[in-house]
Amino acid sequence: MKIFRRLEELPRLPFKTALAIGNFDGLHLGHQKILKTLAKNAEMGRQMPWTLTFSPHPEKFFGPEKICMIQTIEQRLEGLEKLGVRVALIVPFNRAFAQLSGRDFVHKILVDALHVRTVIVGQNFRFGEGRQGNISALHRFGKEFGFQVRAVRQVKRKGRTVSSSLIREFLKNGRVEAAKMMLGRPYEIEGTVIAGDARGQSLGFPTANIATPNEIIPRGVFITWAGVNGRLFPSLTNVGVRPTFGRRKFTIETHILDFGRKIYGTRIRLRFLKKIRNERSFSDPEKLRAQICRDIEFARESFKGIRS
Repeated sequence: MKIFRRLEELPRLPFKTALAIGNFDGLHLGHQKILKTLAKNAEMGRQMPWTLTFSPHPEKFFGPEKICMIQTIEQRLEGLEKLGVRVALIVPFNRAFAQLSGRDFVHKILVDALHVRTVIVGQNFRFGEGRQGNISALHRFGKEFGFQVRAVRQVKRKGRTVSSSLIREFLKNGRVEAAKMMLGRPYEIEGTVIAGDARGQSLGFPTANIATPNEIIPRGVFITWAGVNGRLFPSLTNVGVRPTFGRRKFTIETHILDFGRKIYGTRIRLRFLKKIRNERSFSDPEKLRAQICRDIEFARESFKGIRS
Protein backbone atom coordinates (compact mmCIF):
# COMPACT_ATOMS: atom_id res chain seq x y z
CA MET A 1 0.00 0.00 0.00
CA LYS A 2 1.25 3.45 -0.91
CA ILE A 3 1.11 6.00 1.92
CA PHE A 4 1.10 9.80 1.60
CA ARG A 5 1.37 11.86 4.78
CA ARG A 6 0.82 15.32 3.33
CA LEU A 7 -1.27 16.73 0.51
CA GLU A 8 1.91 18.24 -0.92
CA GLU A 9 3.31 14.73 -1.47
CA LEU A 10 0.55 13.75 -3.87
CA PRO A 11 1.59 13.23 -7.47
CA ARG A 12 -0.58 14.29 -10.39
CA LEU A 13 -3.19 11.57 -10.66
CA PRO A 14 -3.89 10.41 -14.21
CA PHE A 15 -6.84 8.29 -12.98
CA LYS A 16 -10.09 8.70 -11.12
CA THR A 17 -10.34 7.48 -7.55
CA ALA A 18 -12.87 5.84 -5.25
CA LEU A 19 -12.31 7.37 -1.84
CA ALA A 20 -13.40 6.31 1.65
CA ILE A 21 -13.14 9.09 4.24
CA GLY A 22 -12.97 8.59 7.99
CA ASN A 23 -10.87 8.38 11.12
CA PHE A 24 -11.06 4.57 11.01
CA ASP A 25 -9.74 4.24 14.57
CA GLY A 26 -10.03 0.57 15.49
CA LEU A 27 -11.15 -0.51 12.02
CA HIS A 28 -14.28 -1.95 13.60
CA LEU A 29 -17.18 -3.67 11.83
CA GLY A 30 -18.68 -0.34 10.74
CA HIS A 31 -15.38 0.73 9.19
CA GLN A 32 -15.03 -2.67 7.54
CA LYS A 33 -18.44 -2.23 5.92
CA ILE A 34 -17.33 1.13 4.51
CA LEU A 35 -14.12 -0.39 3.14
CA LYS A 36 -15.97 -3.32 1.56
CA THR A 37 -18.22 -0.78 -0.15
CA LEU A 38 -15.07 1.06 -1.29
CA ALA A 39 -13.59 -2.10 -2.81
CA LYS A 40 -16.84 -2.97 -4.59
CA ASN A 41 -17.34 0.49 -6.06
CA ALA A 42 -13.69 0.80 -7.10
CA GLU A 43 -13.87 -2.50 -8.96
CA MET A 44 -17.16 -1.69 -10.66
CA GLY A 45 -15.98 1.76 -11.73
CA ARG A 46 -12.39 0.74 -12.52
CA GLN A 47 -11.16 3.26 -10.00
CA MET A 48 -8.21 3.20 -7.61
CA PRO A 49 -9.36 2.54 -3.99
CA TRP A 50 -8.02 5.25 -1.68
CA THR A 51 -8.67 6.22 1.92
CA LEU A 52 -8.44 9.66 3.45
CA THR A 53 -7.83 9.66 7.18
CA PHE A 54 -6.57 12.15 9.75
CA SER A 55 -3.82 12.44 12.34
CA PRO A 56 -4.28 13.51 15.02
CA HIS A 57 -7.93 12.58 15.46
CA PRO A 58 -10.07 15.76 15.18
CA GLU A 59 -11.43 15.22 18.71
CA LYS A 60 -7.86 14.93 19.98
CA PHE A 61 -7.15 18.32 18.44
CA PHE A 62 -10.30 20.20 19.44
CA GLY A 63 -12.18 18.06 21.96
CA PRO A 64 -12.69 19.22 25.56
CA GLU A 65 -11.27 15.87 26.69
CA LYS A 66 -8.27 14.26 25.06
CA ILE A 67 -9.50 10.95 23.70
CA CYS A 68 -7.33 7.85 23.70
CA MET A 69 -6.92 6.05 20.39
CA ILE A 70 -7.74 2.37 19.91
CA GLN A 71 -4.85 1.93 17.48
CA THR A 72 -1.58 3.59 16.67
CA ILE A 73 -1.42 5.13 13.20
CA GLU A 74 0.88 2.26 12.16
CA GLN A 75 -1.68 -0.33 13.26
CA ARG A 76 -4.42 1.55 11.44
CA LEU A 77 -2.41 1.63 8.21
CA GLU A 78 -1.55 -2.06 8.48
CA GLY A 79 -5.24 -2.86 8.91
CA LEU A 80 -6.25 -0.70 5.94
CA GLU A 81 -3.83 -2.58 3.73
CA LYS A 82 -5.20 -5.95 4.88
CA LEU A 83 -8.69 -4.71 3.97
CA GLY A 84 -7.69 -4.00 0.38
CA VAL A 85 -6.84 -0.30 0.37
CA ARG A 86 -4.24 0.49 -2.28
CA VAL A 87 -3.39 4.06 -1.27
CA ALA A 88 -3.80 5.94 2.02
CA LEU A 89 -3.60 9.69 2.48
CA ILE A 90 -3.07 10.89 6.06
CA VAL A 91 -3.99 14.55 6.36
CA PRO A 92 -2.42 16.35 9.33
CA PHE A 93 -5.39 17.71 11.24
CA ASN A 94 -4.47 21.23 12.32
CA ARG A 95 -6.17 24.57 12.72
CA ALA A 96 -5.76 25.55 9.07
CA PHE A 97 -7.34 22.31 7.90
CA ALA A 98 -10.15 22.62 10.46
CA GLN A 99 -10.99 26.08 9.13
CA LEU A 100 -11.57 24.91 5.56
CA SER A 101 -15.14 25.51 4.48
CA GLY A 102 -17.11 22.53 3.26
CA ARG A 103 -16.84 23.77 -0.32
CA ASP A 104 -13.07 24.23 -0.06
CA PHE A 105 -12.65 20.75 1.43
CA VAL A 106 -14.55 19.23 -1.46
CA HIS A 107 -13.12 21.40 -4.23
CA LYS A 108 -9.46 21.60 -3.17
CA ILE A 109 -8.98 18.12 -1.73
CA LEU A 110 -11.57 15.72 -3.12
CA VAL A 111 -11.82 17.15 -6.63
CA ASP A 112 -8.57 18.98 -7.45
CA ALA A 113 -6.11 16.82 -5.48
CA LEU A 114 -7.75 13.38 -5.52
CA HIS A 115 -9.90 13.40 -8.68
CA VAL A 116 -12.69 11.53 -6.92
CA ARG A 117 -15.34 9.77 -8.93
CA THR A 118 -16.91 8.01 -5.93
CA VAL A 119 -16.90 9.03 -2.25
CA ILE A 120 -17.82 6.50 0.45
CA VAL A 121 -18.56 7.67 3.99
CA GLY A 122 -20.55 6.64 7.05
CA GLN A 123 -24.07 7.96 7.57
CA ASN A 124 -22.95 10.43 10.24
CA PHE A 125 -20.09 11.92 8.24
CA ARG A 126 -19.49 15.63 8.85
CA PHE A 127 -16.98 17.92 7.17
CA GLY A 128 -15.86 21.51 6.83
CA GLU A 129 -15.41 24.26 9.39
CA GLY A 130 -17.42 23.62 12.53
CA ARG A 131 -18.52 20.23 11.09
CA GLN A 132 -21.28 22.07 9.25
CA GLY A 133 -21.29 19.84 6.17
CA ASN A 134 -23.41 16.68 6.23
CA ILE A 135 -24.42 13.91 3.84
CA SER A 136 -27.02 16.10 2.11
CA ALA A 137 -24.40 18.78 1.47
CA LEU A 138 -21.96 16.18 0.17
CA HIS A 139 -24.59 14.92 -2.28
CA ARG A 140 -25.14 18.49 -3.52
CA PHE A 141 -21.41 18.97 -4.04
CA GLY A 142 -21.28 15.61 -5.80
CA LYS A 143 -23.86 16.75 -8.34
CA GLU A 144 -22.00 20.03 -8.82
CA PHE A 145 -18.51 18.52 -9.24
CA GLY A 146 -19.41 15.22 -10.87
CA PHE A 147 -18.87 12.51 -8.26
CA GLN A 148 -21.15 9.97 -6.64
CA VAL A 149 -21.69 9.63 -2.90
CA ARG A 150 -22.30 6.36 -1.08
CA ALA A 151 -23.46 6.75 2.54
CA VAL A 152 -22.99 3.46 4.38
CA ARG A 153 -25.48 2.57 7.10
CA GLN A 154 -24.31 1.92 10.63
CA VAL A 155 -23.67 -1.59 11.91
CA LYS A 156 -25.37 -2.81 15.08
CA ARG A 157 -24.48 -5.62 17.45
CA LYS A 158 -26.86 -6.71 20.22
CA GLY A 159 -28.94 -3.59 19.65
CA ARG A 160 -26.07 -1.12 19.98
CA THR A 161 -24.45 0.87 17.20
CA VAL A 162 -20.84 -0.12 16.58
CA SER A 163 -18.63 2.91 17.21
CA SER A 164 -15.08 3.72 18.19
CA SER A 165 -16.27 5.65 21.25
CA LEU A 166 -18.21 2.65 22.59
CA ILE A 167 -15.24 0.34 21.97
CA ARG A 168 -13.00 2.76 23.89
CA GLU A 169 -15.45 2.61 26.80
CA PHE A 170 -15.48 -1.20 26.76
CA LEU A 171 -11.69 -1.41 26.72
CA LYS A 172 -11.20 1.10 29.50
CA ASN A 173 -13.51 -1.05 31.63
CA GLY A 174 -11.67 -4.26 30.75
CA ARG A 175 -14.57 -5.60 28.67
CA VAL A 176 -12.39 -7.11 25.97
CA GLU A 177 -14.99 -9.63 24.80
CA ALA A 178 -17.56 -6.88 24.22
CA ALA A 179 -14.91 -4.91 22.31
CA LYS A 180 -14.12 -7.99 20.21
CA MET A 181 -17.79 -8.28 19.23
CA MET A 182 -17.63 -4.79 17.69
CA LEU A 183 -14.10 -4.96 16.32
CA GLY A 184 -14.69 -8.33 14.67
CA ARG A 185 -11.39 -9.56 16.17
CA PRO A 186 -9.59 -9.47 19.54
CA TYR A 187 -8.21 -6.15 20.72
CA GLU A 188 -4.46 -6.00 20.13
CA ILE A 189 -1.58 -3.91 21.39
CA GLU A 190 2.07 -4.10 20.39
CA GLY A 191 5.33 -3.02 21.93
CA THR A 192 8.83 -4.01 22.98
CA VAL A 193 9.90 -6.43 25.72
CA ILE A 194 11.92 -4.53 28.31
CA ALA A 195 13.77 -5.49 31.49
CA GLY A 196 11.65 -5.59 34.66
CA ASP A 197 12.44 -6.25 38.30
CA ALA A 198 12.12 -10.06 37.97
CA ARG A 199 9.19 -10.33 40.42
CA GLY A 200 7.55 -12.92 38.19
CA GLN A 201 10.77 -14.89 37.99
CA SER A 202 11.07 -14.93 41.79
CA LEU A 203 7.55 -16.36 42.03
CA GLY A 204 8.34 -19.05 39.48
CA PHE A 205 6.47 -17.40 36.58
CA PRO A 206 8.85 -15.38 34.38
CA THR A 207 7.13 -12.56 32.53
CA ALA A 208 7.79 -10.36 29.54
CA ASN A 209 7.44 -6.71 30.55
CA ILE A 210 6.07 -4.67 27.68
CA ALA A 211 6.49 -1.00 26.76
CA THR A 212 3.84 0.03 24.24
CA PRO A 213 2.80 3.17 22.34
CA ASN A 214 -0.84 2.04 22.48
CA GLU A 215 -3.00 4.45 24.46
CA ILE A 216 -5.70 2.10 25.76
CA ILE A 217 -4.55 -0.80 27.95
CA PRO A 218 -7.35 -2.81 29.62
CA ARG A 219 -6.60 -3.38 33.30
CA GLY A 220 -6.79 -6.72 35.08
CA VAL A 221 -5.68 -10.28 34.43
CA PHE A 222 -6.36 -11.63 30.93
CA ILE A 223 -5.99 -14.68 28.76
CA THR A 224 -3.99 -13.46 25.76
CA TRP A 225 -2.21 -14.57 22.64
CA ALA A 226 1.39 -13.37 22.56
CA GLY A 227 2.76 -12.83 19.07
CA VAL A 228 6.55 -13.29 18.97
CA ASN A 229 8.54 -13.45 15.73
CA GLY A 230 5.44 -14.23 13.70
CA ARG A 231 4.16 -17.04 15.98
CA LEU A 232 1.33 -16.96 18.51
CA PHE A 233 1.79 -18.41 22.00
CA PRO A 234 -0.82 -18.91 24.75
CA SER A 235 -0.19 -16.44 27.55
CA LEU A 236 -1.52 -14.85 30.71
CA THR A 237 -1.23 -11.08 31.05
CA ASN A 238 -1.44 -8.85 34.11
CA VAL A 239 -2.02 -5.15 33.57
CA GLY A 240 -1.85 -2.88 36.59
CA VAL A 241 0.30 -1.68 39.47
CA ARG A 242 1.13 -4.94 41.37
CA PRO A 243 -0.41 -3.81 44.70
CA THR A 244 0.86 -6.88 46.60
CA PHE A 245 4.36 -5.40 46.40
CA GLY A 246 3.27 -1.88 47.29
CA ARG A 247 4.08 -0.62 43.79
CA ARG A 248 2.24 2.10 41.94
CA LYS A 249 4.12 1.89 38.67
CA PHE A 250 1.85 0.78 35.83
CA THR A 251 3.12 -2.38 34.12
CA ILE A 252 2.09 -4.84 31.42
CA GLU A 253 3.46 -8.29 32.26
CA THR A 254 2.89 -11.40 30.16
CA HIS A 255 3.66 -14.94 31.20
CA ILE A 256 3.97 -17.02 28.02
CA LEU A 257 2.99 -20.59 28.79
CA ASP A 258 5.73 -23.21 28.34
CA PHE A 259 8.11 -20.66 26.88
CA GLY A 260 11.70 -20.54 28.11
CA ARG A 261 13.41 -18.10 25.76
CA LYS A 262 14.70 -14.64 26.70
CA ILE A 263 13.19 -12.06 24.37
CA TYR A 264 14.40 -8.69 25.67
CA GLY A 265 14.23 -6.08 22.92
CA THR A 266 11.84 -8.19 20.82
CA ARG A 267 8.67 -6.76 19.32
CA ILE A 268 5.60 -8.45 20.75
CA ARG A 269 1.88 -8.30 20.08
CA LEU A 270 -0.82 -9.09 22.63
CA ARG A 271 -4.34 -10.13 21.68
CA PHE A 272 -6.74 -9.81 24.61
CA LEU A 273 -9.16 -12.76 24.62
CA LYS A 274 -10.84 -12.92 28.02
CA LYS A 275 -10.66 -11.19 31.38
CA ILE A 276 -10.15 -13.60 34.27
CA ARG A 277 -10.29 -11.19 37.20
CA ASN A 278 -9.37 -7.76 38.48
CA GLU A 279 -5.92 -7.12 39.86
CA ARG A 280 -5.95 -7.23 43.67
CA SER A 281 -3.62 -7.14 46.63
CA PHE A 282 -2.63 -10.34 48.45
CA SER A 283 -1.46 -10.48 52.06
CA ASP A 284 1.79 -12.22 51.08
CA PRO A 285 3.62 -13.36 47.91
CA GLU A 286 2.75 -17.05 48.51
CA LYS A 287 -0.97 -16.32 48.28
CA LEU A 288 -0.32 -14.40 45.07
CA ARG A 289 1.69 -17.35 43.76
CA ALA A 290 -1.19 -19.74 44.52
CA GLN A 291 -3.61 -17.44 42.66
CA ILE A 292 -1.30 -17.26 39.65
CA CYS A 293 -1.18 -21.08 39.59
CA ARG A 294 -4.99 -21.14 39.48
CA ASP A 295 -5.04 -18.46 36.76
CA ILE A 296 -2.59 -20.44 34.62
CA GLU A 297 -4.60 -23.65 34.96
CA PHE A 298 -7.74 -21.75 33.99
CA ALA A 299 -5.89 -20.32 30.98
CA ARG A 300 -4.69 -23.76 29.90
CA GLU A 301 -8.22 -25.12 29.98
CA SER A 302 -9.54 -22.09 28.12
CA PHE A 303 -7.01 -22.41 25.33
CA LYS A 304 -8.24 -25.91 24.55
CA GLY A 305 -11.26 -24.30 22.95
CA ILE A 306 -9.64 -21.18 21.47
CA ARG A 307 -8.28 -20.89 17.95
CA SER A 308 -5.61 -18.38 17.02
